[in-house]
Order: sequence, then C-alpha cells, then structure tokens
Amino acid sequence: MQTNKTDVRSWLWVLALVCVLKAWPADAQELRWTTGQGYTTATALDTAVEMQINGLVARVAVRQEFQNDGNEWTEGIYVFPLPDRAAVDRMRLHIGDRYIEGEIREKEQAEREYEQAKREGRKASLVRQERANLFTTQVANVAPGELVVVEIEYLEDLRFEDGQFSIRLPMTLAPRYSNEDVDDSAAITPVQVMASRRHRITLEAHINAGMPLALVASRYHPVSVRENGGRYHVELAIPNTPMDHDFELIWRPVPSAEPRAMAFTETIDGEPYHLLMVMPPDQRDTALARVPREMLFVVDTSGSMHGVSMTQAKKAVRFAIESLRPGDLFNVIEFDSYTSALYPYSMPANSVNVGQAVSFVQALQADGGTEMRPALKLAFESPARDSHLRQIVFITDGSVGYEDEMFSMIERKLGNARLFTVGIGSAPNSLFMRKAAEAGRGSYTFISVLHEVNEKMSALFRKLENPQVTDIELAWPSGVQVDAYPSVVPDLYLGQPITVRTRALGGFRPGDALYVSGNSVAGAWRAGVPLDASASAKGVAALWARARIGELLDAERRGGDTSLLRADIVATALTHRLVSKYTSLVAVDKTPVRPAGEPLASERVPNLMPYGQGALMGFPATATSAPALRIMGAGWLLAALLLLVMIRTSRPRAQRY
Repeated sequence: MQTNKTDVRSWLWVLALVCVLKAWPADAQELRWTTGQGYTTATALDTAVEMQINGLVARVAVRQEFQNDGNEWTEGIYVFPLPDRAAVDRMRLHIGDRYIEGEIREKEQAEREYEQAKREGRKASLVRQERANLFTTQVANVAPGELVVVEIEYLEDLRFEDGQFSIRLPMTLAPRYSNEDVDDSAAITPVQVMASRRHRITLEAHINAGMPLALVASRYHPVSVRENGGRYHVELAIPNTPMDHDFELIWRPVPSAEPRAMAFTETIDGEPYHLLMVMPPDQRDTALARVPREMLFVVDTSGSMHGVSMTQAKKAVRFAIESLRPGDLFNVIEFDSYTSALYPYSMPANSVNVGQAVSFVQALQADGGTEMRPALKLAFESPARDSHLRQIVFITDGSVGYEDEMFSMIERKLGNARLFTVGIGSAPNSLFMRKAAEAGRGSYTFISVLHEVNEKMSALFRKLENPQVTDIELAWPSGVQVDAYPSVVPDLYLGQPITVRTRALGGFRPGDALYVSGNSVAGAWRAGVPLDASASAKGVAALWARARIGELLDAERRGGDTSLLRADIVATALTHRLVSKYTSLVAVDKTPVRPAGEPLASERVPNLMPYGQGALMGFPATATSAPALRIMGAGWLLAALLLLVMIRTSRPRAQRY
C-alpha cells in the first residue's frame, strides 16, 4: 500500500512542477534586473573571495561584481549569507579605478544617506544585516552596461574541534519559511534560480597556522594546495565554481603539535583584547556509556529538505537508530506543516521497534511548511524517565525566519534534556544550528554530502556517549577588571575547547595568567594560560566586540530593556566599525552620474538554489505575457498540493499532533 501512495505522490509532484513551469514560461536560467519596459538580462556577475588566516583569526574579503546589461539605470539588491560569527567591518564601493570607503552609521542614518544619494543620481552602496548570518548589499545608479564592484571584509575566529581547524563560507541559502510573526520575510527570502551561467566564484586562502600541519583539504570542493615555508596557499581547482554549495576548508596539526592552549592579543587605545583557547584533558570514559539514554530524533521533512537533503537526513536517522544499545529508549518525530510521531511515547530499542523505525524513516517524504515549534514542543513535553538521560537530536536545514522564537522556546522548555543539532544539506542555516545547540546545552554538526553521514554521526555519538566537562570557571588575575565573552562558559563535549574573548581594562601585568578549571567523571582539572606570552593578531578587538553584541542581543531577546541594550549595541558597533542589527555600512559618491529625469529601476538579484535541492523550491516569478497562465497554474498547483496533504494524513504508524 505504501508503494502505491509513493507512486501517486511522485506523479503529483510532477504535476505540480508542470503547473509551475507552465505558469512561468520565461527562462529561469537568467538573472534579471527590472526596468520600466519589462525584464532585461543582468546579474551579480562574479564573486571573488580571499582568506588571510593567522592562528585563530581569519580576515576574509568578498568582492561582488554587479553589471547592468540593460538599457536603463538600475539599482541592484542582493541578499547573501556570511558565517554566523562574521564581524563585518569594511566595505568599499569601486568605481572605475577609484573607490569610496564605507562609513559605519546607525542603520536609519545609513539608509537616509543612501536613499538621498539614490534620488540625486549619485553612486552609493549600502550593506545591512538581516540576521547574524544574512546580509543585503544595495548598489544605486548603475548605468546601462556598467560594472560596479562592492568589496566587503569581515573577521572570524576559527572553529577547532576534534583535533582540526575549520572555516566555512556559505555561498547561497535555502528559502526561509516564515510565519505571521516574521515581519521581514521579504528581506530574508530572495528570488532563487536553479542554474545560471553567472553566479560563479573564485576563492583563495592563505594559511599561517603557526604549527606543522598533517592535512589541508576542502570537504566539498576540489582545491589545489601549495606549501612554502610552513605556510599554505589554497585555491579552488575549478575556476568559476557555481555558488550552490557551502565551502569548508579544514586543516589538522600533526599529533605532536596539536595545541592545548592558544592566546592572541591586540591593543586598541591602550586596552588589550585577548582571544584565548584552552583544550581540557581528554575525557574519554566508558562510564557514561552504561547510563541508559532516551534518544528522541526530530526530523525535518518540510519542502526545503526536498532532494539530496532528505536522502542525507534519512540515512543519518537510520544510522543513529541502528546505533542504539539495549536498554535505550527512543522515538522518531517528523514535521513539516504538521507533526507526526512514530510512537505515542518512547519505546525500548529492541530489534522489532528498531525495524519499525527504520521502515518509518525510509518512507518519509519532504513537502509542506517548516513548523518546528510543535515538533520540539512534543519532544520536550513527552513524559521523561528519571532513569534515562534524555538527548534530543534535531536534524534539519534550519531554513526558517523565526530563529529567535525557537531559541527562546528551547531555553524555556529544555529542562534536564540536551539538544544536539545536525545541519543537513549543501547550504544549512548555520546560525540556527549553533544557537539552537547552545540554547539546548548540546553541540552541532553539519552533514553536507551523503558520504559524510557515517563519519559525522559517529563523531556525534562519541560526544553523546562520553562525559561532559562541567562547572567550568575562569580565574583572572587579581586587581584586573575583565569583560569576557561568553560570560558563562557552557559545558563542553568530547573534542571541544574553551574559547574566550576578553577585554582587560588597564591591561595585564608581566607574569599574569588565566586559570581555567572544571569537573568531569574523570576528576577535577586546572590549567593556566600565560597572558603576557600572547601572539599579536589584528582583529581580536573586533571579535570581542562581535561576541559582546551577540550576548546583548540575547539579553534583548529574553526581554531585557530594548532601549538600553540597543544603545549599548550601537556604541560597541560604532566604536569597532561593525555591521549589526542596528548599524550599517554606507558609501556615497559626491558627484551625480544619472541625468536628471532619467528613471531608476530596482531589482533583487537572485541566489542559486542550493545544490541537490528539489526543483519546486525556488523558481522566480520571471517575465510572462500570459497572466492567465499564472492563475491557471496556481489553481492546478493548489489542487495537487491538497491531494498531497490528503495522502499524508493516511501515513501508517504515525500519530499526528
């Protein structure tokens, strides 16, 4: 019976796709700038990225080229992702052989300056933050046939986990699912296309790790690597690579050089800032493996998971289910527009139940909206047993626009459980993965290609099965006033370091050290980090400011005084020239270039659909001279989707909530 339903569902997806293509017959391969006379071809022609990596700090330059191939003056608007910890501090607007340096302003002031320049026919560019990992570039008064370049720079501290360093560059984004509470859904959901002759990227990275390396590699893109005197130069092996899959670069020290502590410093206006990393002793222990667990697997089966992402998710859940031990309890919860659970409550991980769960998972289909709240609510509120440690594994691409609402819900309902996130697909929402795991006192990982499933899920289970380092305390030198982030160091899992960003008012003295202590089942431990031996590194102060702004925004989300917190965020961002929720970068030319009376059109430049995602997820409403076809196609699409919903209501062995 399930096979017949799957066949019907497949035919209905084909019908829906035909309806969409029939309703929007224009070429979806080209990117468009809107003009008063219709649509003409134009694009964000190219992106070039250069990474300078020193120790724990990376400075990344992103060069975006906009070209207007139309016959009218235009404004380009491009929404793009950056790493969720990026400290964006520079922007340049290149015009011919000269450039204008962007200035940091409060967001409203920056928008006023940009809009005035746009009206007056002057070249201008604006970079604003929509989310911590999502930004918008606007470029005004681009002449017909003209190429304009906007260069953005940001700082980022590297991730070190399980013995290797990594840096991740998001290249595109999946459509964000929003609800009535998301008032900026249009700003965070750009038009997307399935393929393009444009939207290509070149990338090079320069690594000065400060230690001998055993491995330098890219997880998802072929690269060339050259070593010279202990420094490494990395380039994409394929010129002009499509921007449809996140880029991740990893490097691993030789075992004898794996760091136990790293310290970097930068002094601004006489005040020292530090970036510190301390690795606790190896806490591998089999004691926790004997504690029975209740594993709740919450699986996103919404439309944004269509295609390769759903295949990866199903393989990950199956791996996890088959890794359960006798004595464990488990359940599987899946959600799209609705929430369904395999069992009404957690069941023993015996062969019969595991077999039923595997069959249930293999039958999952991706469609519908991304209603996370009922699924997590069900997981948190299901009856718990004191004899079992509850661990929730949340498998999703995180493609929602209501992230803050979810973080607050997790904090309220977590209790004694732990939440671990697994980011699925070629372009997951990294902000959601990290912050949800932090709120859930767990950890996060990414699975971006199918062959990673066993490796990444095995690493996750090692974290689940080994003891945490808890009760972590930082002891700073006496007499020194320190402003450090995170203000409360979270519990750590196997392979995770303590990373602290700090400002010392008045500075440290020779011989001063930071002492870090914590507890685990293996016993108490304590380690010291000399502060006067820190290596100099530019950008440490900006990374401290970025961490401070993040905690202030968390306080605002939790109900703090918005006016006071906003003032603090603005002051910090302006001092360190950072783009934030309340500050933007703006560059304005002095001389008008658009003749008076010439109209100016605006266009949102599309992103590429993430690699492997289903075709139904992102066709733009491009030009057509047959609006009646749109109405007809929409009607057929609605009918097909209604039939899909009717079929889903009869899914076997699942209880819907």
